Amino acid sequence: MNILIITACPSGMAGSFLAARLLERAAQQRGWQVAVECHSRLEPVIPFTPAQIAGAGLVLVAASGPALELSRFAGKPAFVDDIQPALNDPAGWLQRAAEQARPLPAVQTAPKTPRLVAVTACPTGVAHTFMSAEALTDTAKSLGYEIKVETQGSVGAQNALSADDIREADCVIVAADIEVNLSRFNGKRLFRTGTGPALKQPRQTIETALREAKIWHPQNGAGAKGADAGNDAGKKAPGSYQHLLTGVSFMLPMVVAGGLIIALSFVFGIEAFKQEGTLAAALMQIGGGSAFALMIPVLSGYIAYSIADRPGIAPGMIGGMLASSLGAGFIGGIISGFLAGYSARLLARRVPMPRSLESLKPILIIPLCASLFTGLVMIYVVGAPVAAVMAVMTDFLNNMGSANAVLLGIIIGAMMCFDMGGPVNKAAYAFSVGLLASQTYGPMAAAMAAGMVPALGMGIATFLARRKFNPNEQEAGKASFVLGLCFISEGAIPFAARDPLRVIPCCMAGGALTGVLSMLFGAKLLAPHGGVFVLFIPNAIEQLGWYVLAIAAGALLTGVVYSVLKRSDAQMLAAGTDMAAR
Repeated sequence: MNILIITACPSGMAGSFLAARLLERAAQQRGWQVAVECHSRLEPVIPFTPAQIAGAGLVLVAASGPALELSRFAGKPAFVDDIQPALNDPAGWLQRAAEQARPLPAVQTAPKTPRLVAVTACPTGVAHTFMSAEALTDTAKSLGYEIKVETQGSVGAQNALSADDIREADCVIVAADIEVNLSRFNGKRLFRTGTGPALKQPRQTIETALREAKIWHPQNGAGAKGADAGNDAGKKAPGSYQHLLTGVSFMLPMVVAGGLIIALSFVFGIEAFKQEGTLAAALMQIGGGSAFALMIPVLSGYIAYSIADRPGIAPGMIGGMLASSLGAGFIGGIISGFLAGYSARLLARRVPMPRSLESLKPILIIPLCASLFTGLVMIYVVGAPVAAVMAVMTDFLNNMGSANAVLLGIIIGAMMCFDMGGPVNKAAYAFSVGLLASQTYGPMAAAMAAGMVPALGMGIATFLARRKFNPNEQEAGKASFVLGLCFISEGAIPFAARDPLRVIPCCMAGGALTGVLSMLFGAKLLAPHGGVFVLFIPNAIEQLGWYVLAIAAGALLTGVVYSVLKRSDAQMLAAGTDMAAR
């Protein structure tokens, strides 16, 4: 007879170990084939294999203390008793066990409620981060699931996941458009996606995560970030665009702070900063001389960080500083970031080192070699040509004719309104922000003005055609208008998700009009964020009155056109019934 014996004592020490040896010997003396699973700290626990369990004719459990998990033996003849009698008389205990064994009933357990944890992060750390977190939370609760979502926004991590939260979770959802640290999720089932899908299709995101999430191991990628490990975690590896967005997300606070401080220096007069020793000069030194000077190195450094983790920061920032000093601008900073990141990652992965020098690799060898490579390429290959391109571009943008201004305004305005915080929107925004380093402020003005249009337009539409919107949409319209004033395009997303074929063209038309008017009026914006609040800073915006008119014109166009095209719920239902009848 094949016998399985399990022993366990409260202390998990000698009692369990001794009982296992005594019962094993007594069973062998009876001619039984025996295997033992001893729950003791004196030796590792080796669980029975499925084959051993399937072939067992009898399961004997001598245990005291916490109840053991026995559901794997359901249906098998079993005898469960305290460990002390087995220690006192092993042979007699085995005889009694053989006589009194009964089939172990299957344990009826209630279906386990899935427990989820999630992390959301977008490049700006404002709207998408929190809206996707809210969508995941509300949807999970409606499905009866437990969830906790950590938001990595512009003010840092909020509602942070504890070690207990992560340990008890059945699945981890990472909805991020930038790289986030995944090392704490080692060994957990993890699914990666963007904030857009999590916001627009939260139920599908959760269901796909529970179905397709795969075990995460940091060694699958480069460093703790695991730049390529997404292949084993439900999403393709981050590409160049995501690395760029990571750099932009770290650069933005520097640019916003610097731009606002420069704007504050203009409160004392446009040229007041030229007088040394004045407060205006000090503000210009902080904003322009320091914050803006760090803009390109930070962009480059964190592109490299996204690609190669911490070893990429030093060569990336050095390359960015060279791009800035060589006049290569933000284009040079982007190039140096990718050069530094990929060279550092190549060194980390492909260059073998003696084990004695392995610890020096991330702090000495990789930064040194990658910095040398990036710096030499920037100085002798990239710097001069890109600086020439930037000089031509800056001169063109600062002296463009009305036809070119119209074209650029249409492109920037339409892109800002196409996907409301998505990849196209962020590409236009990143381009406009990058030009601030070369004192080109017109595209930034057009980008922010157009970015305010979708949310403002939806708010106006719900006011003009109130009867066409249900109560929930009317409330969303009020919130959308406020978000639009704050330059948060994402306020229009609920409307775009419900009626994309009407909302998106209306928003793009309004955004294009605003972009064109902003460029034609010669509006210039020094602060790349802030919405309506920037309007109250003296001299932060050139052509302030015309700028406000441009925003109002685009928002009204969007709101009026959509209020005409919008179909009420009753009309949509009637149309659907008509189509079904046909």
